Amino acid sequence: MSVEQWHLWIEGRVQGVGYRASTESRATQASLTGFVTNLRDGRVKIVAEGPEPDLQSLLDWCRQGPPSADVTHISVEKHPAQGGFEDFRIR
Repeated sequence: MSVEQWHLWIEGRVQGVGYRASTESRATQASLTGFVTNLRDGRVKIVAEGPEPDLQSLLDWCRQGPPSADVTHISVEKHPAQGGFEDFRIR
């Protein structure tokens, strides 16, 4: 099973609705490492590293997000794992 690093940009109503905290919880449960952060343009950026099936599960969850979110678009870039993260955190 390959370990990868995925960069996700989440668009829609994703700030001020618990998206980062919910993402941190989901990623931690899946033993993924990386971070989630708000961007100035209103998007949320996620960098997550782990096995591809766990990353896909996180991506599938991100399409809906927490109950108050309204996700309109997700951009994804897939990269080889870098191994630079100890855990998953909100930035």
